[in-house]
Amino acid sequence: MLQKIRTLDAAGALALVLAELDADTGTVHKLAADGALHLEAHAGGIPDGLLPVIRRIPVGKGIAGLAVERREPVDMCNLQTDASGDARPGAKATGAKGSICVPLMKDGKAVGALGVATARERQFSGEETALLMEVGAALADTL
Repeated sequence: MLQKIRTLDAAGALALVLAELDADTGTVHKLAADGALHLEAHAGGIPDGLLPVIRRIPVGKGIAGLAVERREPVDMCNLQTDASGDARPGAKATGAKGSICVPLMKDGKAVGALGVATARERQFSGEETALLMEVGAALADTL
């Protein structure tokens, strides 16, 4: 799968990841020169009204921003009931439950974020998280 990821654009890679993990929605964000995450690709049932909110995400805000800031995965079994404060109201508006976002790492630096979510509660396994981190590193090389 990783070899194929390297040949795809962000949208194609995201589609492959969603199929592999049986996930419903996903996003790829790239860290831009302005210091914020900019939406590169999205898939699944992200409401049109939410797209303007996720087009530009400050580092440290929301699940994607936290994954980049922390340089580690941020996951939630059910973001609808999460009380940690990590899930922003916009994320909850998607109706998604199981969610994970990993940083796109390149040369030890976070250069973006890859997020996937499911409509059902779900805890992503350690193997799935490791796969997403590997995919994230491959995507970091293509953005």
